Amino acid sequence: MVRNKKSMRNLMGIFKDKASLIKAALSIKRAAATVHVAVLRATTHSPSLPPPPHRISALLSLGRDSRPAAWACVAAILDRLHATRDAYVALKCLITLHHVVAEGSVVLKDQLSFYPSTGGRNFLNMSRFRDKRDPETWELSSWVRWYAAVLERNLTVSRVLGTFISSASRRTNANLRNREELKVLTSADLVGDVDCLVDMVEEICRAPESLEFQRNDLVYEVVNFVGEDYRSTQYRILGRLGELGERIDGLSSGELSELTRILERLEGCRGRLSAVFANKKRNDAFWEVVGETKARAAKLEEERERGMWLVRVGRRREEGESTRYRERVGRPSQVLSLPYSGDWHGVDRVHFHIEPAMA
Repeated sequence: MVRNKKSMRNLMGIFKDKASLIKAALSIKRAAATVHVAVLRATTHSPSLPPPPHRISALLSLGRDSRPAAWACVAAILDRLHATRDAYVALKCLITLHHVVAEGSVVLKDQLSFYPSTGGRNFLNMSRFRDKRDPETWELSSWVRWYAAVLERNLTVSRVLGTFISSASRRTNANLRNREELKVLTSADLVGDVDCLVDMVEEICRAPESLEFQRNDLVYEVVNFVGEDYRSTQYRILGRLGELGERIDGLSSGELSELTRILERLEGCRGRLSAVFANKKRNDAFWEVVGETKARAAKLEEERERGMWLVRVGRRREEGESTRYRERVGRPSQVLSLPYSGDWHGVDRVHFHIEPAMA
């Protein structure tokens, strides 16, 4: 019975795709129809197959040069994403958007990066997505929500850094390419960048608990794509930690404290990352750098705290001795009056002034 329901659902999805393609083809707005057809072909209702590479390439080529065409492509994908209640279609829309970020032209990326926010913090509006048709689509819905949140964080981090993180691991080693650019940043900016990049890592760690769903081809594609972003994030963290390591003696106490806190958060993600990526992206060398940098920052912060404590103790001691000295010097002379019997006529007492003893 369950198999029959899935077969019927798949058949209905095929009919929907056909009907949507016919409707788009009959549109009198040829340019918009071309974009709409390309989006439909990349995001069909088929339950498990990711968008075919040639469909993605065709879509990306439409927004390569013209800004209006690029806007139309991004708008069509987002409209498709927001209109569907099908978890498979939603995942394919998000994968297509991820391809835009990783491989699209500059004008195409710009349209997605600065797309206006509507409906709250998550401009992809997938935080309430639920496909309630069966237990499988219900669980896949959690992957849709997580993937949308990761993509949003991806765009947020990219805006902070001034470059897209998705394309770095595919094209060049951003850590090496941007080394000279990092040198002109202030230490506070570098610490802020690391904080932002760790936010990205923490978002990745919020993957659904149902990791066995990675056997699904769509989910496998999603996790693989996010894994590339994670590797790119590692490169960028390493670059900034390398620069901060060279400046660490000049960091302020506040910067050292903040850096230590951030790296503690990052180390707290290690176990979850191993589970999500099944130890495929362990990169022990990365974690060694993180641990060494954190230890150096914490040690230097402690030494400075101890140094300041000794200075404070010394100052209190000096102030205490100075106070006691002033009390002794400033104390009025004491007068001692003793009876006298001697040769001085009319003198019956002698008065002695006793000065305070000097320390």
